[in-house]
Amino acid sequence: MKKWLIALAGVLLTFTLAGCGSKTVASTSGGKITESQYYSSMKGTSSGKQVLQQMILNKVLEKDYGSKVSSKKVTKQYNTYKSQYGSSFSTVLTQNGLTAKTFKEQIRSNLLLEQAVKDKVKITDAALKKQWKSYEPKVTVQHILVSKKATADTVLKELKKDSSESNFSKLAKKYSTDSTSKSDGGKLSAFDNTNTSYSSKFLTAAFKLKNGEYTTTAVKTSNGYEIIRMIKNPGKGKMSDHTQDLKEQIWSNDMSDSTVLHNVVSKVLKGGNVSIKDSDLKDILSSYLSTSSSSSSSSN
Repeated sequence: MKKWLIALAGVLLTFTLAGCGSKTVASTSGGKITESQYYSSMKGTSSGKQVLQQMILNKVLEKDYGSKVSSKKVTKQYNTYKSQYGSSFSTVLTQNGLTAKTFKEQIRSNLLLEQAVKDKVKITDAALKKQWKSYEPKVTVQHILVSKKATADTVLKELKKDSSESNFSKLAKKYSTDSTSKSDGGKLSAFDNTNTSYSSKFLTAAFKLKNGEYTTTAVKTSNGYEIIRMIKNPGKGKMSDHTQDLKEQIWSNDMSDSTVLHNVVSKVLKGGNVSIKDSDLKDILSSYLSTSSSSSSSSN
């Protein structure tokens, strides 16, 4: 699951910070714990401060970008994660101290932050050219994974006679150890240069192939020996045809860059007219509000 700039740390405040009072949060044989007591205790902890930081940031992000993040978009990303983790999804949520509701809230926070990154980070021509060097469009391949080189050589010998998609599919069903794809003839979901599921060796070999070509030498990876056949490679083409894709990839990289995110959050908060009313928490945003933001590699 994605990591946010400021994690919720598994702590959920069930009261409004400005409205804490004498209402009882819990009672025991030794006495009761009021909201104000709980608040006073929480605000002195790092996790409590992180929650307040996130709440403040979310308020400003919601005002600035809320209209650009629909509940449909949140649900779509939620369902993607749910599909990815399958039957273990509920367990993963629990292990991360989340429920379906709080995870959707985190997804929304992240999507709002993405909108802020797109708004605040100005992408230069130099950054586009740099991203273009590693850019590859989405390709579709089929592969055969085997554990022994001798088996790979046997498959390659058969492909030398007939390298058609149908024959490759037949060989994948017979020899491949990839139980997920072998039943579909070794076909994999389309991927581009941002893919992190496959090794760099696999990706490098795949992107070199044209439609109908296959790796005449097995690619040795940590999983075994890979034989890859290209089904659809649209070709890299001209940079001008992929400007938006390049920007999206840069923004995606920025979402994992703590320096860029710090700069963006600083700009968002500085424009959010934030005022801390509790004197004990007056410096909670000092690292964002009192420092001048430095430029990122992809911004002006």
